[in-house]
Amino acid sequence: MNYRYSDLSVEQLLNLVAEFKEKAQKAEQLGNISEVEIYERKMQLALAYTLNPGDFRPGSTYEFRHDPGHRFKINYLEGVFAWGHRINLLDEVYEKEEAIPISLLGKKLEQ
Repeated sequence: MNYRYSDLSVEQLLNLVAEFKEKAQKAEQLGNISEVEIYERKMQLALAYTLNPGDFRPGSTYEFRHDPGHRFKINYLEGVFAWGHRINLLDEVYEKEEAIPISLLGKKLEQ
């Protein structure tokens, strides 16, 4: 199937996420961890297209949904990707700028 996530409806995206989740569970049962990680990334990317990038603000810091040891400060948004820097529990900002799907971001933190 050849498609772009941006062309799909929210319902289609959620169906795709369910399909990826099922495939990830099967891969996990077979012990294929790298395949599990691939499907988890696909799920996060598809979920990002169900969100509104306008709900995320450059200059703001957000929790990571699945990584309580880090926060993420957005420099700018490009589509459904937030570009910025990770911040650890010691308030150390990682030097490397990275792009992550907005679906990985949790609630906005007070500055």
